[in-house]
Amino acid sequence: MPKRPRSPCRFAGCPELTEGLYCDKHRKLKNRYYNKYKRDPNTYKRYGTRWRRIRQLYIKEHPVCEVCEKQGKITPVQEVHHIIPLSRGGTHHEDNLMSLCKSCHSRITATEGGRWR
Repeated sequence: MPKRPRSPCRFAGCPELTEGLYCDKHRKLKNRYYNKYKRDPNTYKRYGTRWRRIRQLYIKEHPVCEVCEKQGKITPVQEVHHIIPLSRGGTHHEDNLMSLCKSCHSRITATEGGRWR
């Protein structure tokens, strides 16, 4: 299947063509804005060094996307998802984690009312 043609960056006045919504320069700018003004300030406390260690160990034990695996596909892990979000009382415990590829993680987050909703 052919790739979708590149489209102009959605940042006002930017002529760059991109495969996503924003060019690299403006994607970083938009993410920085989101992290500073929209994201809960306690997020960085919850996702510190301890979380990065837990995440790495979980990926070693579960190297394949769990949703894709149930569908018979083998897709490498790109994200570790909290089944019950930390903001709603979830923990970093292994029972609350799920290894996912980027597309499955985005789909689950969007249906749960995450960032993209």
